Amino acid sequence: MSRQLLVPVDGSPLSKRALEYAFDEEGSISVVALHVIDPSDPGYSSATDVDVRNEPPHGSREWYQRAAEEEERIFDDARELAADSDADLSTDSALGEPAREIVDYAEDNDIDQIVLGGHGRSGTTRMLLGSVAEMVVRRSPVSVTVVR
Repeated sequence: MSRQLLVPVDGSPLSKRALEYAFDEEGSISVVALHVIDPSDPGYSSATDVDVRNEPPHGSREWYQRAAEEEERIFDDARELAADSDADLSTDSALGEPAREIVDYAEDNDIDQIVLGGHGRSGTTRMLLGSVAEMVVRRSPVSVTVVR
């Protein structure tokens, strides 16, 4: 029976590193790449540099379409990484606050371990909004590996 690893992805170098780490795990594994679209994030919940002044209005139908396009790009990158691995890869998405959606996904889908990048925000933003990785580590019902 294979172990099921959940890897939250946002297109950042750290989420790529987390995927690589998961694909390097020993034994029979399945990896779920989960992208969470945060409706409060005008940047499509991806690591792409986005000048929101030139993008569709936040929350509009066009905004969600652009977020879906970004998500597909992120999943395409994950599939490229998986091509060199023996692991099975599946992709899934959620809409909501990232830390909560990651923990809920692990609880609802028989996940054995979460592997995620160690930071995304820094400075004042991290103090105001908190760290997704920190919240997942605190609330996760399964083991969490933080990759830096």
